[in-house]
Parts: sequence; C-alpha cells; structure tokens
Amino acid sequence: MDLPIIYHSNYVAPLPEGHRFPMSKFGKLYKVLLNDGVAQAEQFHTPQLPPQELIELVHTPDYVKAYCEGTLDFKAQRRIGLPWSPALMNRTCVAVGGTILTAQMALSQGLACNTAGGTHHAFPNYGSGFCIFNDLAIACRVVQKQGLAQKILIVDLDVHQGDGTAFIFQDDDSVFTFSMHCEVNFPGTKQQSDLDVPLPVGMEDDAYLQTLANYLPDLLSEVKPDLVFYDAGVDPHIGDRLGKLALTDTGIFRREMQVLSTCVSAGYPVACVIGGGYADDMNSLVWRHSLLHRAASQVYHQFQL
Repeated sequence: MDLPIIYHSNYVAPLPEGHRFPMSKFGKLYKVLLNDGVAQAEQFHTPQLPPQELIELVHTPDYVKAYCEGTLDFKAQRRIGLPWSPALMNRTCVAVGGTILTAQMALSQGLACNTAGGTHHAFPNYGSGFCIFNDLAIACRVVQKQGLAQKILIVDLDVHQGDGTAFIFQDDDSVFTFSMHCEVNFPGTKQQSDLDVPLPVGMEDDAYLQTLANYLPDLLSEVKPDLVFYDAGVDPHIGDRLGKLALTDTGIFRREMQVLSTCVSAGYPVACVIGGGYADDMNSLVWRHSLLHRAASQVYHQFQL
C-alpha cells in the first residue's frame, strides 16, 4: 500500500484577475506530486461533496444556507476575502469533503494527506481570512459522529493562530487544539486554544523545531488522541509575504518529518491538510507545500503502514 492522497480537480475555482489568494497552487501541487514521482495516479482519492447537514455539525444553518445560496451580504464576503461564485461555493464544499475523506483514510491506514484544507479562521456563523467553512472542525465532528474517533488532537502549525478552530472547541474536552503561530500576525484578536505557543517575529529553523519538540511528544502522551489533524501551513517560511517567521525549505521539511514521525512512531494516525502559503513565486510555494507529501511518503514507508 502507498500513502493515500486526496485531490479533486474542483479544488481550483476561478478568482478575479490579480486576486491575492494563490488559488492555482492546488492544481499545480497535484501535478508536481505526479511529475516528481512523489505519488502515482492510483494513490489519489477523490472526495465527494458532503451533505449540508455535515457542514451544519459546526456551522449555523443560516450561515450555511446564505453561503451556499449566494445570499451572504457584502460585508460578510469582504471579511472572508473571497468573492462569492457558484464555482467557489462548490470548491469550498468539496475541500471540506476532502478533509473528511483524509480523516477517514488516516484512521484506516495510519496516515493520509489532503492537497487542500486548513481553513481554520472560519467561525460557526461567519468566515474570515480566506476561510469559509472550517474543514478541520467539520471533519472532527464527522468522524466522532461516525464513531471512528472520540478524542482528537489538532496540531496547527500555520503561521496564523487557528482562531476559528480554537473558538469552536473551546468548551469541548473531546478535541484538543494546539496552535504554534507568530505572535504579532493575523488574526488581531486571538482566541484561546487549549495550548497556544506564540512565536517571536523572525524565528529560524532550529529554534522553531526545538520549540515544537518541547511540546509535541508530551502532548501526545497526555491527550492520547484517536486521531491527529495536522495543519501544515508553509507560511512560517522566510519567503512568505504574510508570515513574519524565517523558516527555510529545509526547516519546513524537517518540521514535517518531525511531526509525522513523532506521531506515527507512537501509533497515532495523522490526517494532514496543507494550510496557508502566500509566497509571490508560485513554483517555490507549490514546492514548499509538496514537502508535506514527500515527508509523509517517507514516513509511510518507513513505518510500513
């Protein structure tokens, strides 16, 4: 068996010319994984559109209806930062389906990676920061509802705090939220995760990886999760225009190996999403995102999952 990777051609939806969200990265990532031999075509699994009631396990019916029907007011759309279209609505829901499938496959095979996901700024009744529905939170609720997992750990290493996820699970002991993020960065108002580790601007590879090592193994042994969600945002990279940290490509790869081998070697299944990344050079950005799948392939074979 090979590492399961989740992808749908609808992960890419058209945006207005010059929009700053790097939408094309999802399709390019799929191509790079195939062209570089990181994955074979048969390793890719195609998600389904989730029924609306699954999205409503996290989001309010009014918000889900308004977004899906395109009646969300302009102010709410502006807060999200993405203009509504039928294609974007479909993409949003398919990506949620992708993270649900990633979680299900991680539980059955020990490790699985989405090629999208990590929309951690979405709150129950509104979207924010390019995030419309919170795929991580919805997938948590779905696998819990299906009886596949009870206790879940979210390891969020995107450079921005996972504020929506923290808020959604703030009174829920069944999901532990861990966010390691740049202290002075979006969102301006932070929520309280179960464990927040704010990092100083300009932190480099070794200090970052040591900080992570100080927390992750202990967290696993304390929480003992049935499933780990890993948000592998690459925006802590020194070349990211929204980041403010200073990780290199090597540092990002070491981080992915560290997270995945720490979890998998201890017997914890991991569902990975790619999170944020906003470099100006699209090829560099896609390469950075692919480091997750490269590391996951190595770990998958190393531990013969």
